[in-house]
Order: sequence, then C-alpha cells, then structure tokens
Amino acid sequence: MGRRQEKRKIGMDAVRVLLLLSAVCVLPSGASAQTTPDKMVASVTNGARATPDLITYSDLVWQLALEPDTPFSERPGTVQLNRALRLVEDQLLILQEARKLPSADTTDANAARDAEVIKKRNELAQAFGSGTRLEERMTRVGLTSEQLDLILRDRVMVEQYLDFRFRAFAVITDREVEDRYNQKYGRLRNSGQIVPTLEQVRAQINRDLTEEKIETEIDKFIDELREAPGTEIVVLNPV
Repeated sequence: MGRRQEKRKIGMDAVRVLLLLSAVCVLPSGASAQTTPDKMVASVTNGARATPDLITYSDLVWQLALEPDTPFSERPGTVQLNRALRLVEDQLLILQEARKLPSADTTDANAARDAEVIKKRNELAQAFGSGTRLEERMTRVGLTSEQLDLILRDRVMVEQYLDFRFRAFAVITDREVEDRYNQKYGRLRNSGQIVPTLEQVRAQINRDLTEEKIETEIDKFIDELREAPGTEIVVLNPV
C-alpha cells in the first residue's frame, strides 16, 4: 500500500487517533494473557497547546489491529509499527488543527459526532465480517469498547475537518473529465469491445477525479503541517 493510500485511512475508511496516558496494556500472548507495561513512543504538537499529545505503544498496536486488510499480529514487527507511527502522527496533526475550529466542541457538533461514531462502528464490524470478529481482535490486543468509541470519535472529527477544508473546493472541470475519459477508453475504440459513452461514465469519472484531487491536497496539507514552525514530533522510544 502506497503512502497516499495510507494517508487516506485518516478519514476515509479506517483511520485513527487515540490519546491515552494509560500505564499498562493487556496484550495476550499465546494461550494465556499477560500484562505488558505500555510505553510512550512519541509526542506530537503543533504549538497550539501547552501539553503535546502522546502516542503510546498501544496506540500503534490498536491502529494496526483495526485495519481489516492488515495481517493480524499481537506483537507487530518494527516495519509495521513504524508505518503505524507515521499514520498516527499525521492523524494527530490533523486532529490538532480540527480542534482549533470554534464549532469543534459545540453541543450540536458533539451530538452529530456521536451519531457518526455508531455508524463508523457498524461499518468497521462489517469490514471485519461481523461484530464478533471485530470484538475478538479487540480482545486480543486489550482494546475495550469504550476505547474503540474514542478512536472512532477522533476518526470522525478528522474526517469532518478534511471534508470541511478540502471537499467543497475540489472542483473538476469538463476538460479534466474528457481527458480522463479519452485516457481510459480511447484505446478501446475499434477493439470490438463495448465502450461506454462519455455521458454514461461522466458521474463516475467526476467522483474518481474528485477523490484523487482531495488525496493530493491532503498529502500536501500533511507535509505542510509537518514542516510548520510550531510542529514538533519527538520520538521518545523507537519501536
């Protein structure tokens, strides 16, 4: 999976930030569970708050455990953990920006977010095949239902912020649609295959181009956040 696809997990399916300061994490090993001390892995701040947000080892394990397409491991390897760390850092930077909005913590915003959390939880269970399978994976990494709701709540906040910031401004021109149509279907002309007309696929091409443009803008935005003067990401314990 490429870096752009990884970043899309921020908001578009499975994404996630959790800011826990817990002292221990229950990580089952083999047939019996054992309590393993959690550790602080990194701190992230954009300079807007006096106290940086902390990323724990549990955050990284839970990030990976909640990715349906990622092979499950109770003790992921260094490559997986570093990929998760990068994702969680990016998610935190966006979440910190989202908190700046005046509407981020209003009664209406919180109510709408609560409703979206329920929707996201159902979608996640469906992605795993069933709620039972999701709960089994959660249990194996010591993730409680309450903690999952916090994770999903942050995901929703990130998604809403990205939609607010980028979706309304992702305008696709007729020329871009026509160019993509010719690129995709032009070679099929006179091939004996049935080629849809531009009007038949215009809406789908427009959706595809919109998502691609949003992905590009999110990539640029995250890079800008990482390079911003107030941003400080400190690795406390390498994974």
